[in-house]
Amino acid sequence: MKILHVEAGKHLYGGARQVQYITEGLAARGIDSLLACPIDSEMSRQPPAGVRVLPIRMGGDGDIGLVFRLARLIRAERPDLVHLHSRRGADTWGGLAAKLAGVPCVLSRRVDNPESRLAVAIKYRLYDHVITISEAIRQVLLDEGLAADKVSCVRSAVDPTPFLAPVDPSAFRAEFRLPQDALVIGMVAQMIPRKGHRYLFSALPGLVERYPELQVLVFGQGPLLGELRSDVAARGLDSVVHFTGFRHDLASWIGGLDMLAHPAEMEGLGVSLLQAAAAGVPVITSRAGGLPEAVQDGVTGILCPPGDVDALAAAIDRLAGDPALRRQYGEAGRQRILAEFSIDRMVDGNLALYHQVLGR
Repeated sequence: MKILHVEAGKHLYGGARQVQYITEGLAARGIDSLLACPIDSEMSRQPPAGVRVLPIRMGGDGDIGLVFRLARLIRAERPDLVHLHSRRGADTWGGLAAKLAGVPCVLSRRVDNPESRLAVAIKYRLYDHVITISEAIRQVLLDEGLAADKVSCVRSAVDPTPFLAPVDPSAFRAEFRLPQDALVIGMVAQMIPRKGHRYLFSALPGLVERYPELQVLVFGQGPLLGELRSDVAARGLDSVVHFTGFRHDLASWIGGLDMLAHPAEMEGLGVSLLQAAAAGVPVITSRAGGLPEAVQDGVTGILCPPGDVDALAAAIDRLAGDPALRRQYGEAGRQRILAEFSIDRMVDGNLALYHQVLGR
């Protein structure tokens, strides 16, 4: 079996990291795996093991020429199936390219953004099957009119190995220049509106009064960085909130957090939450999208209504004042990741759907 994967992301995190796991896992199972990705992407420079990378110009949603570039690539490589992994034009243009080349095509849907029933009826004709990373996203598509036999859920995975080693608390605080007695909240997310950074910042002033040792590390990058820095300064939180940027060594440090906050308005599943849980860190997040599938309320963390700053502050307060509860949730989260979110489970789930689509 020969599969051509298409991933338009430039950075090796989130969805692109899942593509790495899938393609490497398939290659290890003897599947001929090819990956079309942007010329200037991290995966073009660091190819997944056993995978042949085909760098190609990708210009986003407005790049209609991508249809013809991908169609030429598909005809040249003659894969049995095309697997589209992202938006940024790769979903629609990639689907059209596969149709032009006469090759079956599946789409991985990683976001729970609603689409009109008309858009779903037209766009999803391009795909022989749709794979969602959470049951919540699958339900969104069903509610929008997609047939139940055309969409399946295969959850995202996390490689727990880098997150299992204990993190020395003193070294962690020294790395991020924090006081040794700091109580540390982390947030790991792109700096875009739906991730909800503003809700966390709104919750902090009252919490800092109650817990003067509170410190917040904000990991990630994105277009809202300047706006978020200004928000922090306006609230007088410059000595509390620290922007770390994107850290390639996140796996080495995330286990040093006392808790992870992720107050997103919508989310497909939330890979950073799975990573934190693998590291034994309790998670506070929103009851939105696929997030309740990543965090079990009262078992591995706490779920809050999306956008509810008071509920978010109360959840942080509860964990901040109860170290034993933090340890309990953290250990339960780690055990759940090991049992339910393995890479092998995700790879085998995708491979089974390839066989289903191809009828073999």
